[in-house]
Amino acid sequence: MEFKHASVLLQETIDNLNIKGTGIYVDGTLGGGGHSLEIAKRLAEGGRLIGIDQDEAAIAAAGERLAPYKDKVTIIRSNYCNAPEVLKELEIEKVDGILLDLGVSSHQLDELERGFSYKYDTALDMRMDRRQMLSAKDIVNNYSEMELFRMIRDYGEDKFAKNIAKHIVRARQDKPIETTGELNEIIKAAIPAKMRQTGGHPSKKTFQAIRIACNRELEVLQDSIDAFIELLNPGGRLCIITFHSLEDRIVKSFFKRNENPCTCPPDFPVCVCGNKPKGKAVTRKPILPGEDELAENKRSKSAKLRVFERS
Repeated sequence: MEFKHASVLLQETIDNLNIKGTGIYVDGTLGGGGHSLEIAKRLAEGGRLIGIDQDEAAIAAAGERLAPYKDKVTIIRSNYCNAPEVLKELEIEKVDGILLDLGVSSHQLDELERGFSYKYDTALDMRMDRRQMLSAKDIVNNYSEMELFRMIRDYGEDKFAKNIAKHIVRARQDKPIETTGELNEIIKAAIPAKMRQTGGHPSKKTFQAIRIACNRELEVLQDSIDAFIELLNPGGRLCIITFHSLEDRIVKSFFKRNENPCTCPPDFPVCVCGNKPKGKAVTRKPILPGEDELAENKRSKSAKLRVFERS
């Protein structure tokens, strides 16, 4: 199956990276290579792009797409949180821009056996990196009722989290929950019929929650932002595209803290903590997709781009 992924907020991201021909850039979520291709096109001699992704299908597709620029591009299979170690191995100290597109690719959603989508009946998987042991099936069958409840409440923001967790635990007592179809039916039974009429597919929020937990998406993001800002040269930019409020909240708060890291009580006349700003958030409000993009790619609807510039 061909790796398909429409790069969201493509022009806006490229514009905000302020690409210099001789600069060094990191695409931490390479995907199909859409953003990376536009970066590579703008690089001159001496310019370099490091593309990182943990999905083998993405690595293969991006490698093909970026082949004309292979002298400027290095592709690594890893999680973006390992970027500092990757750069160290490549003997790169600082970079001029870093990009993260945190969306699940269209390819991953549409590839049946990956088990990301509630639209197909297939094995419960949801691993971005198939080398990892933990899968969605393990979570659904082994998490305690309280762990399932918290996960669905916090990561899925579903008001029926308690009931869904209860139904999952009850169902798996008869037999293990093996497929997305089985899980769909369990979730459906846990949500009142009247509430299923509105608000999209009943499984949407629970599937999101399981995917986030399975791939430790929020922890990885939280563990990476400060390190990425440290990697930037003065004037270098970090562009992060998020797809749900949990991610956006993390990015916003980390940018704010790096812009104003002072921990002194507000009534102190002068700062004594010694924490100096690392730069500034370029985007006070996130950049959203325009009408044309929304018409072309409905999956871009929830995308938000925030940008931080190193001082």
